[in-house]
Amino acid sequence: MNNASRNYKIAFFFALPVIVALAVWLVLEWRNTHREKTGVAAEAPARGALPAASPATAATDIPLIPVQLTPERMQSIGVKLGTAEIQNVSDAVRAAGNVEVDERRVASVQTRFPGWIRNVYADASYQLIRKGEPLFTIYSPDLVTTEQEYLLAKKNAETVQSSSVNGVAAGSQSLLIATRQRLEQWEVPASEIQKLESTGKVITDLTFNSPVAGYITERNALPNMYVQPETKLYTVADLSSVWVSAQVFQSDLGRIKPGDPAAVTVDAYPGQTFNGRVRDILPQVDMNTRTARVRIALANPGLKLKPGMYVNVVLQIPLGRQLVVPASAVLHAGMRQLVFVSGGEGMFQPREVQASGQAGDKVIVTKGLRAGERIVISASFLIDSESQLQAAAGAFVPPPPGSGAAAAMNQTTAAQTKLQLTTQPDPPRKGSNIVRVKLTDAAGLPIIGAQVNVTFFMPAMPAMGMAAMKTSVDLTDKGGGMYEGAGELGSSGTWQVTLTAQQNGRVIGSRRFTLNAEGGM
Repeated sequence: MNNASRNYKIAFFFALPVIVALAVWLVLEWRNTHREKTGVAAEAPARGALPAASPATAATDIPLIPVQLTPERMQSIGVKLGTAEIQNVSDAVRAAGNVEVDERRVASVQTRFPGWIRNVYADASYQLIRKGEPLFTIYSPDLVTTEQEYLLAKKNAETVQSSSVNGVAAGSQSLLIATRQRLEQWEVPASEIQKLESTGKVITDLTFNSPVAGYITERNALPNMYVQPETKLYTVADLSSVWVSAQVFQSDLGRIKPGDPAAVTVDAYPGQTFNGRVRDILPQVDMNTRTARVRIALANPGLKLKPGMYVNVVLQIPLGRQLVVPASAVLHAGMRQLVFVSGGEGMFQPREVQASGQAGDKVIVTKGLRAGERIVISASFLIDSESQLQAAAGAFVPPPPGSGAAAAMNQTTAAQTKLQLTTQPDPPRKGSNIVRVKLTDAAGLPIIGAQVNVTFFMPAMPAMGMAAMKTSVDLTDKGGGMYEGAGELGSSGTWQVTLTAQQNGRVIGSRRFTLNAEGGM
């Protein structure tokens, strides 16, 4: 008994795969035979038909169509209109910077002869000094010797002035001039030379005055200090004009040029703006921050800007006269930029534009718009959604209020054109279907030579993981007002169907209704 049971089980497991394979073969043969009998194309759709769009691409191919809204609808979604205008616009580059001393307004104080400093009058760094104010006094043996030579030459020139000997007076005068020029080359003030001539006494302690007005940014002069001509005693900076070094990202450098206006603000003086212009763009980019220094020259009224102070910089870049629209009017839809142009009476036409950039709250439009056109500047996203929905459903002409599927299939258009749709199989099924439309005029006579399109659309069902699907079928004129084509339905369920008939470029009939397809998901 045990052996018989074991043998039965072994035979069963060997026979099971054979039975399953036979069943699969019978099912496939039945499906092929059924397709041949019903006349439905099993491989490819008929000529002129478009295959069903895949879930991944169906929604992205939906075009945009004009949208018409009632005044109540426009008010409820907050539609506002603006105008495309030509304006003088400028872009702005914002950066941080620091105040620096204007290197063109810096003076260094040095002597042109060695000596010892006696008295120091300017004895503190960042002391404000005016031009001509005394800085220090110096005693120099070389200077004293030259002064004595000058006094002696002056006395000899006066003595031999009336000499009758040829060349004596001229030689004495030449020596006097040479000695005076040496004092001038040593930058001895003219007032000190006049004092030397008037008193006839050597000046042992020469007073040095400031050559410029400004702040002492560096001081090395000390009492009793021995100095050489190369010794820098003072550095005086005129801060009535300063530089601002702005750190600008390299991506913005191409838009900036010398002479562009700049506005500088600082937290210490809220509400106050210091205006200047770009002087230089330094040829070095910091490898860590990817910024370059842009040097801005500006006036410093009241000496409010201090070297080293942190400031905010706005560089104004003039762009000339451009066609601009408010930034809120441009809708970024994937790779496209759209605006909605008002056609009046609540009609809005989507239009693709090209924008070259944004200047403040304005967008510069280079293609797609004309000056003076009225555009939507608020609620563009809601209008775009409505346009996409109607385009996806093929609903350029909305159905009359209250019309059902049967009425929509047979109701006459404004041109008294009738469109009647049938499918094979009836009702349609998932997969390939034959679509036929009968086109007749108000008298019941067939209309020939028209272009008839049938669009099937099924909205997305996110809860079931299904994207929107769309199939568009261009029908072929079979004569006698009958038009026929084939198309693929990607799923069963309720499809929104739109029939559109055109003749000589004019729409002569358009209807929308729903159909239920069978055959499973």
